[in-house]
Amino acid sequence: MLFCMQDLCTSLLLVRKLFIIFFSCLGWGSQSSKVHIHHSTWLHFPGHNLRWILTFILLFVLVCEIAEGIVSDGVSDSRHLHLYMPAGMAFLAAITSVVYYHNIETSNFPKLLIALLFYWTLAFITKTIKFVKFCDNGVGFSQLRFCLTGLLVVLYGMLLAVEINVIRVRRYVFFKTPKEVKPPEDLQDLGVRFLQPFVNLLSKGTYWWMNTFIKTAHKKPIDLKTIGKLPIAMRAVTNYIRLNEAFEAQKNKRSSSPQGSRSIWRALCCAFGRPLLLSSTFRILADLLGFAGPLCISGIVHNVGKGNNTIRPQTKILGVFFISSQEFLSNAYVLAVLLFFALLLQRTFLQASYYVAIETGINLRGAIQTKIYNKIMQLSTSNMSMGEMTAGQICNLVAIDTNQLMWFFFLCPNLWAMPVQIIVGVLLLYYLLGISALIGAAVIIVLAPVQYFVATKLSQAQRSTLEYSNERLKKTNEMLRGIKLLKLYAWEHIFHSSVEETRQKEMTSLKSFALYTSISIFMNAAIPIAAVLITFVVHAHLTTKADFSPSVAFASISLFHILVSPLFLLSSVVRSTVKALDILLVLLPITAYFCLSDLAQPLKVVNRKRPAREDWNNYSSHMRRPISITEADDFCVKITNGFFTWTPEGPPALSNIDIRIPQGQLTMIVGQVGCGKSSLLLAILGEMQKISGNIFWSSCTSDSETGEDVRYGIVLVFLLNRLKRGSVAYASQKPWLLNATVEENITFESPFNKQRYKAVIDACSLQPDIDILPHGDQTQIGERGINLSGGQRQRISVARALYQQTNVVFLDDPFSALDIHLSDHLMQEGILKMLREDKRTIVLVTHKLQYLPHADWVRKLCLVFLRKQEYGTNMSCYKQGFCFIFPPSGSLMRRDRIKIFRKLETIIERKTVLERTNLRRTMYSREALLKDDEEDEEEVTESDDEDNLSSVLHQRAKMPWRACGKYLSAAGILLLPLLVLSQLLKHTVMVAIDYWLACWTSAAISEKTEPELKNCSHCQVCNDFNHSPYSKVFSILCCLGIVLCLVTSIAVEWTGLKVTKKLHSSLLNKIILAPMRFFETTPLGSILNRFSADCNTIDQHIPATLECLSRSTLLCVSALAVISYVTPMFLIALVPLAIMCYFIQKYFRVASRDLQQLDDSTQLPLLSHFSETVEGLTTIRAFRYEAKFRQKLLEYTDSNNIASLFLTAANRWLEVRMEYIGACVVLIAAVTSITSCLYSKLPSGLVGLGLTYALMVSNYLNWMVRNLADMEIQLGAVKRINGLLKTEAENYEGLLSSSQIPQNWPDRGEIQIQNLSVRYDSNLKPVLKHVNAHISPGQKIGICGRTGSGKSSFSLAFFRMVDTFEGRIIIDGIDIAKLPLQTLRSRLSIILQDPILFSGTIRFNLDPEKKCTDSMLWEALEIAQLKHVVKALPGGLDAIVTEGGENFSQGQRQLFCLARAFVRKTSIFIMDEATASIDMATENILQKVVMTAFADRTVVTIAHRVHTILNADLVIVMKRGVILEYDKPEVLLEQEDSVFASFVQADK
Repeated sequence: MLFCMQDLCTSLLLVRKLFIIFFSCLGWGSQSSKVHIHHSTWLHFPGHNLRWILTFILLFVLVCEIAEGIVSDGVSDSRHLHLYMPAGMAFLAAITSVVYYHNIETSNFPKLLIALLFYWTLAFITKTIKFVKFCDNGVGFSQLRFCLTGLLVVLYGMLLAVEINVIRVRRYVFFKTPKEVKPPEDLQDLGVRFLQPFVNLLSKGTYWWMNTFIKTAHKKPIDLKTIGKLPIAMRAVTNYIRLNEAFEAQKNKRSSSPQGSRSIWRALCCAFGRPLLLSSTFRILADLLGFAGPLCISGIVHNVGKGNNTIRPQTKILGVFFISSQEFLSNAYVLAVLLFFALLLQRTFLQASYYVAIETGINLRGAIQTKIYNKIMQLSTSNMSMGEMTAGQICNLVAIDTNQLMWFFFLCPNLWAMPVQIIVGVLLLYYLLGISALIGAAVIIVLAPVQYFVATKLSQAQRSTLEYSNERLKKTNEMLRGIKLLKLYAWEHIFHSSVEETRQKEMTSLKSFALYTSISIFMNAAIPIAAVLITFVVHAHLTTKADFSPSVAFASISLFHILVSPLFLLSSVVRSTVKALDILLVLLPITAYFCLSDLAQPLKVVNRKRPAREDWNNYSSHMRRPISITEADDFCVKITNGFFTWTPEGPPALSNIDIRIPQGQLTMIVGQVGCGKSSLLLAILGEMQKISGNIFWSSCTSDSETGEDVRYGIVLVFLLNRLKRGSVAYASQKPWLLNATVEENITFESPFNKQRYKAVIDACSLQPDIDILPHGDQTQIGERGINLSGGQRQRISVARALYQQTNVVFLDDPFSALDIHLSDHLMQEGILKMLREDKRTIVLVTHKLQYLPHADWVRKLCLVFLRKQEYGTNMSCYKQGFCFIFPPSGSLMRRDRIKIFRKLETIIERKTVLERTNLRRTMYSREALLKDDEEDEEEVTESDDEDNLSSVLHQRAKMPWRACGKYLSAAGILLLPLLVLSQLLKHTVMVAIDYWLACWTSAAISEKTEPELKNCSHCQVCNDFNHSPYSKVFSILCCLGIVLCLVTSIAVEWTGLKVTKKLHSSLLNKIILAPMRFFETTPLGSILNRFSADCNTIDQHIPATLECLSRSTLLCVSALAVISYVTPMFLIALVPLAIMCYFIQKYFRVASRDLQQLDDSTQLPLLSHFSETVEGLTTIRAFRYEAKFRQKLLEYTDSNNIASLFLTAANRWLEVRMEYIGACVVLIAAVTSITSCLYSKLPSGLVGLGLTYALMVSNYLNWMVRNLADMEIQLGAVKRINGLLKTEAENYEGLLSSSQIPQNWPDRGEIQIQNLSVRYDSNLKPVLKHVNAHISPGQKIGICGRTGSGKSSFSLAFFRMVDTFEGRIIIDGIDIAKLPLQTLRSRLSIILQDPILFSGTIRFNLDPEKKCTDSMLWEALEIAQLKHVVKALPGGLDAIVTEGGENFSQGQRQLFCLARAFVRKTSIFIMDEATASIDMATENILQKVVMTAFADRTVVTIAHRVHTILNADLVIVMKRGVILEYDKPEVLLEQEDSVFASFVQADK
């Protein structure tokens, strides 16, 4: 009867399994009914996660039931298939059910849920019948099968309840009208591709959804379009609102208590504490599951040591044996399977903890960055100008401090998990080894403070290295910017020595950094060895009746390795926590402000698309209401009795202001320097704090033209004034430009209108400048407009104001950086024609008094010095209604000045052309200069830029093994073998230590078991085995291993130091000796990146990555070798696992490289946006563009965060797969070693050895691939530097030796030029063609010609800066081509057009070679009209010159360059437009000095202003590289068709 009941239950089980399989086929066949949404990841039914968790538990219980049935059947004399076959079928049915459910859910076909409902009902009933039957027959909790059946009843019941709940809540199956549910908003958007929050639990845990992304990344490059948008819950605005609500809640709670960092912590925990708690829970579970490895190893080794015959079941019911849980766990195979599942679960929990923590940190970073940006938007101008908050501080907050908080959140779970891990580890060691375990653990704990000390010293060394690195980069930057001067003056060796000197200081810090890094690596590797050595020696010799079996030994080794990790991380976690506390103190003022009131209306996520280009009339009709003079208000802005200040406690900066700005008219404001003209504009715009008085804006200007909501609840009083007005087109005195294209800077977020745009370009005379830019108006303007001249920046800033369709335009000194020609054109075409004729209200601040006749109103500001205060301004206006009235056709300039200005027009025109030529030289290679000025508008082929972000991002190269070889070969012949041999020896010794321990424990256990087999007394056994020989060899091997750990750590860092020293030295030598052509065709930023980012990578990152990569690789290889040695059958399974690893790492490396570069590249626009906003706050607020810039901030933040999240997900994708492969290695190693031990008599010690190394593979496999990917990225730095090392140097050697060259050469200064033809490169056209000339000693020669005629090339030929491919130059009888370059350039003097000064002292700038006395230096300064200036400075000749000579004016810098040339006192002196920045009076004095002081010297003057060479002995006129005229100036002036005469006539 009993057997019939059991067969009936089995039959019912089979029926329901077949039923679910049948309906699964039906479900999959219903795919045609699938309702498509944008993603097949919509989790349609409630209770989704609970269902998956219950299913996973069900699968595990079924596996246990199968294993229990197999083990129970193994002790029986006959086979009983019903013990495990139904469980096997149930296992398949459970898998089928979850696949079936997933298809129904994603297909939105809920009618098929009836199959699952029926299945769970049948399963619950059959298992309940079976459970009741067990109870009736006296089967209780002591039998495992009873417990498993009870668990299955509960699980099936819960799954049935979940199914019923889904049908009830959604009204499916039995209801006529199901509940309509819309898919999540994110899943309706194809742009959202980050699907981690939406996929099922299995895909979340394994990152299965990333498979498609990783495979796609291998086929095509990853960019922002590929990764798409962030889900709404992860966007910066969402997290900002969440954090803001938390701060508001804290503010309400602490209304009476003061604010502090504790309340900030509470707010952060309230906003982001829940996911952090989840991450900590995952981490603790993972750490606890990590102890399953040592315990299972101990059990397996113990059981196989006894032949796996530990099961003695006593209970036999229903004809079969029932085993207990203890008997079940006594089977080695069962422990191997449990170990496999424990590893899978532990790795899944660990990676889930990492992901949740990093995602929370990224969300926090986005929220904090948004808060900081809102704070910036609401800063008063005085906060920035008074230094209360600098741009540097803000950039540090955004770039460094927010990242520190993010990484603190990543490490935060360790604060709770590490104590649990340490306590459990010590308890388990004590359980295994007794008191000796505490001694070993004490070694680790005692050395933990030493690790913290080393980590602190490491951090200090890194800071010191950074300081010296910044100093070196500053000198390198100066050297590269002034490389032309250095080569012309032969000063390369001086600056080379200066950079090398700083590099030596940096290398000293790097040595300290390398030392502490090697100590840290050494301690991390040596501490476990020392702990194991002390523990086992004490355990073997001092502990009586010690259990020194392999199960105890290898389980203890695994526990020691587990225990070291948290103690090693403790120092990092503590330092990160301290830094986070410091950062919160920095953020305290910001959060204090936010807690008061941020924005009354939260930020909105808007998908702003650029409007289509439309007709100008349509554009203007809805952008600006036309102004009529007949409107009710006749003023635009009115201030009555206004007192304004920059700081609340400071004195008034503007006092008693009464002013009316009339509507639709041009008002000019003039006054002395510093009288408050700009301050008045800022006060009107609401940028100053109002003490008293009123500001009235006309109602017709207070509309929001830009469509932005201006209803912000802002606390600061000075912001309230801005709410009353609309948008004002404002051009500040200091031009502010975006890091965007020229077109984007002009249109400034407004719709593009071609007609308006062209008119603005013409009005600002920008077309000639745009034509010479590489990509026209689509050329990217560098940060702060660094690649533009001052005049170009000013005109683009004014063009932005002209383009906007606002009723009011404020222009603050728009002519300051413009010459008279450009100023007149801008005034006439821009301000008068485009603005005033359009009846716009214009307020113009200017110093150009000649434009006053065109003003409708003029306001004059006067500076008044108050007795009671050292500073302050008072407004004294003309009487109300006073105005200058001029006829409409009034001239721009007074008639008595017309002639003067006309004389200046030619000079200014040439200066403008010269400015554009300089820009062209910056943008292009020299080839552009070879063309005639008539061909200047032709496009020039752009040189390839190796640093182009897109080319680097899209580079799909394989692993750069050649760069790796270059790096290692730079270590030298001796050091490289030492590095390789030390690593191999170290890991060989590590294997030998563990192998010897296996032999030692196997011998001890065999010595113990043999007498038992011979029936000897136990007391005699304990005293027979001698541990001393084994312990001595073990101690020697451990000591040798510790020594080798030290040697390898030092060797790696020593290799890194030698390589970085050699590469930097070689790079510096190559660059400083490179020809000038190289610097003209290679961007300066590209060269600086080699010295900065790439050198830093080689200095600090590659050695650490190389050590970690070699360690993890050799550990994996040695582990696989040991496992293969222990069980050769493992090699069969190793092949498919190796193939899987290869393809996983191949796909991952490509995706990781692209994502890492995308993460870095998306951070740059974010930081740039912060910097731009800080500098352009006034302009942004004047235009009322706060919301647009906030929206940009959200876009940049989300772009950076989505790249970081995808990179995190990719890392988790790799680690999960590698960990699972490692778990498979453990399972296969365990099964094969158990089998070998049972059937091939493999010693149990070797079984423990193999399993210990198998666990090691699981730990280090993913680190190997991660470090391989990091090394691939970092070796790019070596590759780029090697690319520059291939640069050919100038030929500094000459045919003449130093003895063949007279000491005083050239002593006369005679120059003979014979058939000279030169070019800048062998593949370019010649710039000088067959030039012949003879210059007698002491003659003064003037060279003139139009732009591009070859004048500067003529002067450079004397210094062999260009390629002379035909002809020769003979100076004092010696062909200069035969001279060494150093000798030639040191014997000549030249003054360049662009003044260049270096940071240091005046003495260093005049005489860096230290050859002159003070009297000689003072004499040179007196000649250059600078003696009185230098004497007035503190220190005199030792006065400080800042970088670029910024503490001197442009003219003074030019005079210092003249003095520098005078100091050299060579017989040949060349001046290349050396007086361009000097006023006329000083220039006349200098011309006289040159004629008298250099009377006996040969002077060659290249002139753009022809009047400077009228007194020359000879004049050379050049055109297109040939000499057009060559004679005395008076002779040329007498010739009617003389080109020189026409130049002189035009210069008058």
